[in-house]
Amino acid sequence: MNRIITLTTDFGSSDGFVGTMKGVILNINPQASIVDITHDIAPQNIEQGAFLFANACGFFPANTIHVVVVDPGVGTSRRPIAMQIGETFFVAPDNGVIAPAMTNYPLPFRVVHLNRPQFFLPRVSHTFHGRDIFAPVAAHLSLGVPLDALGDAIDDWTQLDIAMATRDTDGAIVGKVVHIDRFGNLITNIPGGILGGLTRVHLAGRVLIGIRQTYAEAALGEPLALVSSSGTLEIAVRNGNAAVAFGIEIGTTVRVTS
Repeated sequence: MNRIITLTTDFGSSDGFVGTMKGVILNINPQASIVDITHDIAPQNIEQGAFLFANACGFFPANTIHVVVVDPGVGTSRRPIAMQIGETFFVAPDNGVIAPAMTNYPLPFRVVHLNRPQFFLPRVSHTFHGRDIFAPVAAHLSLGVPLDALGDAIDDWTQLDIAMATRDTDGAIVGKVVHIDRFGNLITNIPGGILGGLTRVHLAGRVLIGIRQTYAEAALGEPLALVSSSGTLEIAVRNGNAAVAFGIEIGTTVRVTS
């Protein structure tokens, strides 16, 4: 059965972890189509993983199976879970990493605790549940195994407490950098739709004036602010690297004023 299985992890590409997960899936279902969303999430950064996955998953067909593994609690008492919304499945640790994505799916959903080891690999390590639990479960789902066969139903799965942009008493919007893309662009958690007439962006002791529509509206090497493709405020340097230019890391505070 040919089903799309996506993979989102913080594993990177240098250690073979992702390739191993793909091997596990293909051994169970050789016809599966595996798509990488990203494997460059900062290690253990659940919030960043949740943000990137939520921005991507809604563009896939309805019968996709999504595997998301950003799992600093691997091997502990945190539960492995699977969720079904319509024809779409999610397989992940119960740490909230898939919670923000639920806004893409305004449908009833069911969640199970993955506690049926017959759907895991024969040996489950304490440090690689992506290989030993999540990949085989996704593969079995792709073969038509129903959600209820994989574990017991739960309703207390973890909701991720992602910090949202706030508004100060003076009317300023305060948010933070939640992602730095490969171009060095700074992606914030400030929705473009709430900016209104606020046009001065403050971060790292610098002020950018004006919200541009495109990168090309700035001169080469000039910093600029615009609304990113994900719909949130972004700070960039045209044909440059804003993270390097500003000395910015994920979590840096951003303020927007009039």
